[in-house]
Amino acid sequence: MLTFKGKAYPCCASLTMGLIGGKWKTAILFHLMNEKLRYNELRKLMPTVTERTLSLQLKALEEDGLVKRKVYTSKPPLKVEYSLTDFGKTLIPLIQSIANWGDFVVENYS
Repeated sequence: MLTFKGKAYPCCASLTMGLIGGKWKTAILFHLMNEKLRYNELRKLMPTVTERTLSLQLKALEEDGLVKRKVYTSKPPLKVEYSLTDFGKTLIPLIQSIANWGDFVVENYS
């Protein structure tokens, strides 16, 4: 049994999937791999995600320490940017492999 941030996982694979699993978390991480993005920029990159779902997934990724949310309040309007934390950046090889496999599937099995 593995424990991470107070949650118990039966194995290392379930811990990984607990952090990045689901329909949207991996997509969010993929889009944040190379750049900081604002909320609306993420929405445009993933037009089928609902606002509520995107907000909840970003919050979960932030709570798990994979994504950081930076708020700029120096002048209106309020600006918020999302980016990968150093911990989140450790997922880049994994996310890139998942993306490469997706390309492979489309090219060879569609």
